[in-house]
Amino acid sequence: MHELAITEGIMNAAVPAAESAGAKKILEIRLKIGELSGVLPEYIQYYFNIISKGTVAEGAKLVSQTIPVQIKCPDCGFEGPINRKKIRCPDCGGTHFKITAGREYFVDSLEVE
Repeated sequence: MHELAITEGIMNAAVPAAESAGAKKILEIRLKIGELSGVLPEYIQYYFNIISKGTVAEGAKLVSQTIPVQIKCPDCGFEGPINRKKIRCPDCGGTHFKITAGREYFVDSLEVE
């Protein structure tokens, strides 16, 4: 259910930005969603279709790009992506790492007319 709040946040970012740029309509909203964020794009789309009615965002296409999980391993110094199914450092096999990407979600850009 947190997707409703996230979708409201998307609207709160996109609509004022489009309106301040003098846009008449938002055609596309590009989102970046981390693999570990817990955000499900299909639910975002569902809520978006409901709460965008009557706004410049009504009918806009939501396009999401996945941000892969990345880590920094203090044991061997590895920095980079890991396989989500094997949560270990790919170089040394360590499990004491810091996740540096993959939890975030944000509006990346808008296409407007």
